[in-house]
Amino acid sequence: MPRVGLDRAAVVAAGAALADEVGLDRLTMALLAERVGVRTPSLYKHVGGQDDLNRRIAVLALSEAADAVGVAVQGRAGRDALGAAARAFRAFVVEHPGRYAATIGVEPSGPDDPLATEGERLLAAFTAVLRGYDIAESDVDHALRMLRSLCHGFATLQSANGFQWSADVDESFEWLIGFADRGLRAG
Repeated sequence: MPRVGLDRAAVVAAGAALADEVGLDRLTMALLAERVGVRTPSLYKHVGGQDDLNRRIAVLALSEAADAVGVAVQGRAGRDALGAAARAFRAFVVEHPGRYAATIGVEPSGPDDPLATEGERLLAAFTAVLRGYDIAESDVDHALRMLRSLCHGFATLQSANGFQWSADVDESFEWLIGFADRGLRAG
């Protein structure tokens, strides 16, 4: 019988929190079972195994990131929206490096897959930012990839303590936002 209060959502949330603490690559079903106070086989009542757990963590992460960026850009346009989106995304990745790592390289199984749905929500928030710029429809995908690359690269480097020199990280990030803004305005 499953432990009282333990359901799929609780298992995935605990797995996501643990991935943030120890890293996605170190997250195991045994470690998660220990965290939630059950034997490892009991987890299989809630998730189909490590791959299923990682996919569910990816869905959770995409949903949370989409919420954070979507709220941040609401009512904003241009550089203000760009900065808000970039800061929200960066904060999410830095605060949740393990769950964000679950989103990298995972492929949706189809258009109804929650990975696709939540990924589209996150892209929609960044696409809303681009509406504040004169970006040709044919260039929107390129602009989205540029924004993702800038934000992902900076945030993952920061979360891995990859900036070891003396310049202030926040100042560098604001410089990145200004650089992206100038590039998007230049078209």
